[in-house]
Amino acid sequence: MRTRAFWFMTLAILVIIVSGCSSRPDSGSTSGGNAEMGSGKIGSGKAKTTLSMMVNISDESLTQAYREIVDGFTKENPDISVNLQFDSTGYENTMKVKMAANDLPDIFDTHGWAKLRYGDYLADLRDEPWAAQLTDTIRDVVTDKDGKVYALVLTEAKDGLLYNVDMLEKYGIQVPTTFDELVAAGEKIKKESGGKTNPFYMSGIDDSMIGQYLDNFANPLLITAKNNDADALLNGNFDWTHITPLAQSLVDLQKRGLINEDVLTAKRSDLPAAFAAGKVTFALVGPAFMDSVHAIAPDMKIGIMPVPSMVAGDEPTFAGGERNTLAVWKDTKHLDEAKKLLQYFAKPDNMAKLSNVSKNPPGLKDIKTDHELTPYYEKYANIRVFPYFDRVYLPNGMWDVLCKNGTELLAGRMTPEQFSESMKTEVERLSKK
Repeated sequence: MRTRAFWFMTLAILVIIVSGCSSRPDSGSTSGGNAEMGSGKIGSGKAKTTLSMMVNISDESLTQAYREIVDGFTKENPDISVNLQFDSTGYENTMKVKMAANDLPDIFDTHGWAKLRYGDYLADLRDEPWAAQLTDTIRDVVTDKDGKVYALVLTEAKDGLLYNVDMLEKYGIQVPTTFDELVAAGEKIKKESGGKTNPFYMSGIDDSMIGQYLDNFANPLLITAKNNDADALLNGNFDWTHITPLAQSLVDLQKRGLINEDVLTAKRSDLPAAFAAGKVTFALVGPAFMDSVHAIAPDMKIGIMPVPSMVAGDEPTFAGGERNTLAVWKDTKHLDEAKKLLQYFAKPDNMAKLSNVSKNPPGLKDIKTDHELTPYYEKYANIRVFPYFDRVYLPNGMWDVLCKNGTELLAGRMTPEQFSESMKTEVERLSKK
C-alpha cells in the first residue's frame, strides 16, 4: 500500500509541475527590474527571438512612453519579445563592466558617448531608412568621418537655461544674450523682489548642478567664439589659466548674493518647489524638471534660453548632443530584429511621443511636436549647438573633478587660480590612463 501511495503521490507532483511549466506566460515585453525573458514558441512553431534592451532614464512619464512603444512593436511582431530594463543610477558602471566582458545588450542607450566610449562596440546603422533624417545639429555627433552612424537619436539635447517667463516680464527684463546681461538681470530681480528671489539655485549635496554650470559656460568662454582654445585643448597645449575666469564667474555670482545662501547643504530635490514658489528664476537643469514644477504650479510659464555668450562679439549657443538614443551591439545574434525595433522607434508618431513627453527636440527631421518648449526650439532653430564641453575636451573621469572643484570654490576652500591648477593636474593624470 505504501508503494502504491508513493507512486500516486509522485504522479500527482509530476502533473502539477508539468501544468505549471505549460502555463508559463510569454509576454511581449518587460519593463524595468531585472526580469529575463526566455525564448518561447509561437503558433507556427517558430522560435521566438528575445531582444535585450537597456535604457538610461528614470523619469516615469518617459519610461511609460518607452513601454508603450515596445508593446506596440511586439504586437506587430509576435515572433519577437523585448526584455526592456531601465537604470538611471548604476547604468554607466554597469555598461563599463559589460564592455569589459564584451557582453552587451542587443540594444542600449549610449547616453552621450556613442562615438567616444561605445563606438567600437556598435553596429553601423548608416543604411537604415531613418539615418538620412538625422537633424543637422545631431548628425555629426553620431556619425564619423567614414560615414558610420552609431545610434538612432530619439531626442537630442539643446541645453541652456530654463527660466520663469512671468518673472522676467514682471521686472521688464529681456532674455539675456550675454553673461553680463544675465548677471544684471539677476541683480535686478534680487533687488526688486526684496531679496525674496535668488536668481540661481545650486546644490552642494548634488554637486552635478555646480558641475553643470561650469560645463555649460566653459563653451562660451573657451570654444564658441571665433578666436578660441578648441585646438589647444585637443592638442594638449592648452594654457589652463584661461579657464580661471570661469571659476571666478561662479565665485562672483555667490559674492553678489545671486545663488542660494545654503548652496552647500541645499538639495536638488528642493529646486522644483522653490522655482514654483518664485524663489528661483533660472535653472540649469533638463526639461523634465518642468513636470515637477507644474505639479505644484500648473499655470507657471517656463521657457528655455540659449547659454549667454561670455566673449565680446560672440553669440548665445546651446550645449547639446545625444539625449535619448538607441544603438545596436555589433555582436548581437539578432541584428535584423534589433534594427527592426529601431525602425519602429523611428516612426514619426513614436518620435513625437518621446519628444512631447521629454520636452527635448526630436533627433530626426520633420517630426511635429506639441509641448511647452516647442515654440522656443522653433524660435532658436538657428542657434548654434556645441557638444558638451567635458565630452569633447576632457578625459574620462574629469566630470567628477569639475563637480567637486566647483563645490570647493563655493565653500571657499579653493581659489579660482587653484581651480585652474587642479584642472591641469587632473587632466594630465587622467589622460595617462
